[in-house]
Amino acid sequence: MSDTPGASTPGTAGAENERPLTVLIGADTFAPNVNGAARFAERLAAGLAERGHDVHVMAPAGNRKHGTWKEVHEGQEITAHRLRSWRWYPHDWLRFALPWRIRQNSAKVIDQVKPDVVHFQSHIITGRGLSVEAQKRGIRIIGTNHFMPENMLEFTLLPAAWQEWAVGLAWKAARRTFGRAESVTTPTRKAAQFLEKHTGLVGVHAISCGIDAHKYSPNWEPRTENRILFVGRVTGEKQIDVLLRALTLLPKELDAKVEIVGGGDQKKNLEHLAVELGIADRVKFTGYVTDDELRESYHRASVLAMPSIAELQSIVTMEAMASALPVVAANAMALPHLVHDGENGYLFEPSNAEDLAAKLRIVLEASPAEYRRLKEESIRLIAAHDIQRTISTFESLYRGRPVTDPVTDVAPAATPE
Repeated sequence: MSDTPGASTPGTAGAENERPLTVLIGADTFAPNVNGAARFAERLAAGLAERGHDVHVMAPAGNRKHGTWKEVHEGQEITAHRLRSWRWYPHDWLRFALPWRIRQNSAKVIDQVKPDVVHFQSHIITGRGLSVEAQKRGIRIIGTNHFMPENMLEFTLLPAAWQEWAVGLAWKAARRTFGRAESVTTPTRKAAQFLEKHTGLVGVHAISCGIDAHKYSPNWEPRTENRILFVGRVTGEKQIDVLLRALTLLPKELDAKVEIVGGGDQKKNLEHLAVELGIADRVKFTGYVTDDELRESYHRASVLAMPSIAELQSIVTMEAMASALPVVAANAMALPHLVHDGENGYLFEPSNAEDLAAKLRIVLEASPAEYRRLKEESIRLIAAHDIQRTISTFESLYRGRPVTDPVTDVAPAATPE
């Protein structure tokens, strides 16, 4: 990997560099999949298309139909190259492109599209094929990592004794694939350090996934209930069971309720756990929802709880902050990058239901003035994660320009209207 350190360069490289680009994005998960990596790839593709670039996405087909066609995402038209895929049945929805055909498929798409740049979002299948074939043709390659072993291990069906070995192989594969990229990125500085540690890469850029904050409307009305919200895949590494146990530890007079938005393989188990804990009447599992319904969930919530231990950034947390929600999150991986303890919420010891309950109680029992302060801090801190800034940074990388990682820990003060 050849890194591109230095300050951002103004647009002085000539008219040729300013022409619209043909960008090929490779993803192992893409809409209609619902997860952080898929959401980011979709928003990036739409944002680039909105700026006039010719955007192509190569990703597994969502069903048995495969081929090339136009798709509309976030109101923008892109060209989708949907690869023949198989369902991975240990997972509730995952489909994967056929690994033994990925180089052939990648070569076919690259030769058809003739991209100026290839930007892969995963090293596992599509990134491997695209990086090999793009490198052969001298095409600029950018790689972004959204991978954490904890997000995959429970779906591999491997015995526990073999998992460490499998993780080691995965990181070696990541090193080979990302090593072909001119620039490598990941959403936060913590995630960049994590990737560098496990692959030996250097100079990994920390570039936020970004968010269209204007699409989320803060609710400044006084609270009428204590509603704790979780949004995300209902899977083991999200540790939703910790949240349910924490609910049993909150004072009864708070009459707190939990709303869990999302689907996954652990939904039935968690529903049974809620019954066992005697809180089934205070826990609502919505399953998957539309974007409008999700915004309504943020609007009526009192606080977001994020007990996950495997977040490289957490788009959900950013959406909640844009909705002016305080956040109580596990002090793990990149969550402290978004949740500043005592400012826009609180951090708790991972897997510790007692500590989670204590921090939730601080928020739910806060005075109106203190609660508003937490909400205002979420709005202030999310301002640095504007997706337009993210797209501009990637445009610079696509054109081979040096960039400085955007500062996302501090944002200028902003007051609600």
